[in-house]
Amino acid sequence: MTKKQCIAMLLAGGRGTRLKELTTYTAKPAVPFGGKYRIIDFTLSNCSNSGIDTVGVLTQYQPHTLHNYIGDGKYWDLDRKNGGITILPPYQSEKGDRWYEGTAHAIYQNLHYIESHKPEYVLVLSGDHIYKMDYSKMLEQHEETNADVTISVINVPWREANRFGIMNIDADSMRILDFEEKPKQPKSNLASMGIYIFKWKLLKRYLEKEEKRPFSSKDFGKDIIPAMIEDNHQVYAYRFKGYWKDVGTVQSLWEANMDLLSYETNPILQNEEWGIYTRESSKQPFYLDGKAAINQSLVSEGCKVFGKVENSVLYHGVTVSKGAVIKDSVILPNTFIGENVVINRAIVGSDTFIYSNVKVGDTNPFNEITLIGNHQIIKKNKTEQMKGNVV
Repeated sequence: MTKKQCIAMLLAGGRGTRLKELTTYTAKPAVPFGGKYRIIDFTLSNCSNSGIDTVGVLTQYQPHTLHNYIGDGKYWDLDRKNGGITILPPYQSEKGDRWYEGTAHAIYQNLHYIESHKPEYVLVLSGDHIYKMDYSKMLEQHEETNADVTISVINVPWREANRFGIMNIDADSMRILDFEEKPKQPKSNLASMGIYIFKWKLLKRYLEKEEKRPFSSKDFGKDIIPAMIEDNHQVYAYRFKGYWKDVGTVQSLWEANMDLLSYETNPILQNEEWGIYTRESSKQPFYLDGKAAINQSLVSEGCKVFGKVENSVLYHGVTVSKGAVIKDSVILPNTFIGENVVINRAIVGSDTFIYSNVKVGDTNPFNEITLIGNHQIIKKNKTEQMKGNVV
């Protein structure tokens, strides 16, 4: 097999429990986003656009949803004879059956796959973030600084800093001095984006060492990277200045969909030549009734709108019946919304049927986003008001 300068390992096996009902039967990276996409489309498209043509996708939870969706990678121009996409679920070995036990352990379990490509560098990615990024520029910095590890970083709001790996850096050299995984009291708001470039030979050594250490969490943020910093390896930060969103919660998924409704915050409309690719859809064009009204919204193909839609995102195949009002909400594919239904500040799952006259959510911005799961039947006498609850 031809030697590769850099290959990508895309971590896509997480369950995504904070997305609640949306991931009961769906892998988190396969959750719909933006009317016609899946979350993983962004990372796969970034690889393709960046010239990274060899991508291992590590799956575990509900893997069939990703396997069926990704296929041979042709939609992202990653169906290559030399490289391309390879799906890497846990497998039985001479040591028996083993699940991926952490982010680092998932990479360790696939040492043979990586070694078969003989890469100089390995790019480790997460499959559950929304952003456009040219990984080749990060790789250029990695080579220029002769870094052992480069971590892509972004400033996050201080109130959210304890959700991320937080680091302190030397402002002049961008060398990382300290890395804390989800600290209770963060020292800075400079967060890891979960995007790492490693020198492969060094990473392999640390993966093998960590596998032998008892009681290890086998995680990059908790174990591998802190150990490399402690051992005085060259660990540098790469500052990213574009749009980036971790959509690991119902609130953040809703916010990211709402960001699509403004040109200034819509990552798909920014840098339009950097395409985000997805599987082809055979849905018919959407229908807008003469008495319908749509304002500041994103409506996908196959929708039929007879009511009012304001500041909302409708995925393909959604029906909004007469008298229904959808505001500040995200409606996932193939959902039917009955007459005179009112939905405010909510995410409604796929293939759900909402009977007429039901009210979902409320307008209070201080309340949690209301979530209705996939494949639900919502009747008025059961759920007249569902504020911040999962159905």
